[in-house]
Amino acid sequence: MTIIDAHSHLWKKQDTWVDGKRILSKKNGRSVFMDEEVQMMPPFMIDEENSAEVFLSNMNYAQVGAAVVVQEIIDGNQNDYLKEVQAKYPDRFFCMGMLPLLPKEEPYRTELLTQRMDEKNLLAGLEDFRGIAFPGHRLGGSLHLLMPFFKEMEKQGKVLSMCLGESEHQIAEMREIIEECPDLKVAIGHFGMVTTPAFLSQVKLAQVGKNVMIESGGITWLFNSEFYPYPSAIKSIREAADLVGMDRLIWGSDYPRTITAITYKMSYDFVVKSADMTQEEKELFLGKNAETFYGFKSLPELPYIKNMSE
Repeated sequence: MTIIDAHSHLWKKQDTWVDGKRILSKKNGRSVFMDEEVQMMPPFMIDEENSAEVFLSNMNYAQVGAAVVVQEIIDGNQNDYLKEVQAKYPDRFFCMGMLPLLPKEEPYRTELLTQRMDEKNLLAGLEDFRGIAFPGHRLGGSLHLLMPFFKEMEKQGKVLSMCLGESEHQIAEMREIIEECPDLKVAIGHFGMVTTPAFLSQVKLAQVGKNVMIESGGITWLFNSEFYPYPSAIKSIREAADLVGMDRLIWGSDYPRTITAITYKMSYDFVVKSADMTQEEKELFLGKNAETFYGFKSLPELPYIKNMSE
């Protein structure tokens, strides 16, 4: 079947600050994260780079035809690198741009972002991207302040990747943005923060607009304590499908952070092996919905390569 990853990350190097705390790539897949050293990537990724080429090798092995690359402020702004990736691999990656980060001494807030935006060109520096990622869950202030930005995205036909926190206030603001921008394509990330009380409210955003999808990036992380084959994740996919339809749900892995615990293929084959979803539902969730939503074309044929251990 066609498999497309709707939520992944790439970076040249992590080197930033969030809320005054350090984030910095180190060797052997480790990073300083919020002043603590963590295993950010698998230990075989020995340099500081989370490269497109290593990801493509994982994708080819797992038979994933294409991937959407979103951005997070915890990785620093990767616009320059992702422009290179998009130009080099246009059929395999849909790369999202991100607004410039603020100085380390300033919190990530909407009022500060708007002060630094060019009123004559709200998307200055983002023209080469077909979509823009917005880490709303790490953002303070009102989303309403960025309404002109979202309307310009709608006008230019760009896709918005939006991760939201648990705040019902923020979810209500996102509902109003969807209503005000009915032609804006919106992908709600992290499967609506499925393990939190925000889950159903975020999923219901897909009922508000015709162009809203719920993508599952990070679902294996959110159910990490349960671990593979994630029966509660399957249950949540069924619950969301019953609420908004399987045609509004798309798979995402949150690569590479999630594959410190599991392989890349495991991040979706718990769906393939589930007895609680039909074959048609699996095909929609794992690829067909994303293929239409993001406009992927010319996907490669990726034959199964047998493991030596089989």
